Amino acid sequence: MKLGIIRCMQTEDYCPGTTDFKAIREKTGAFEGTEEEIELIGFTNCGGCPGKKVPLHIRELLRRGADTIAFASCIQKGTPIGYSCPFAKRMKDLAEKEVDEKEVQILDFTH
Repeated sequence: MKLGIIRCMQTEDYCPGTTDFKAIREKTGAFEGTEEEIELIGFTNCGGCPGKKVPLHIRELLRRGADTIAFASCIQKGTPIGYSCPFAKRMKDLAEKEVDEKEVQILDFTH
C-alpha cells in the first residue's frame, strides 16, 4: 500500500500525527488486516475550511505514487479536539470524484 494522508489544517498546531503514524506502523485502525507493507507517500492537510484543496492534494499524492488516500481521524472522527469536520462528507465526495475510475482506495479514518 502506498498511502497518502489528508488531515485537518485546524489541528496541525497541536497534533503532529503521531497516532496516525503509529496506526500505520502497527497496522491498527483502518490498517488492521493489511498484510502488505505500508509506505507513506505524503502527509498533507485539507487546505483549510471548507477543504477545497483536497482535489489538488489528492492529485499530487497520486502523482507521487499513492494508491490509497486516507482522511486522518481528525476529519471524520474529530480526534483529538472532539469536533469532526463539518465539511467531511463534501471532502470525501470531492476525493471520490477525483479518483473516479482509478484504482485508488479511500479510507475514512486512520485510527
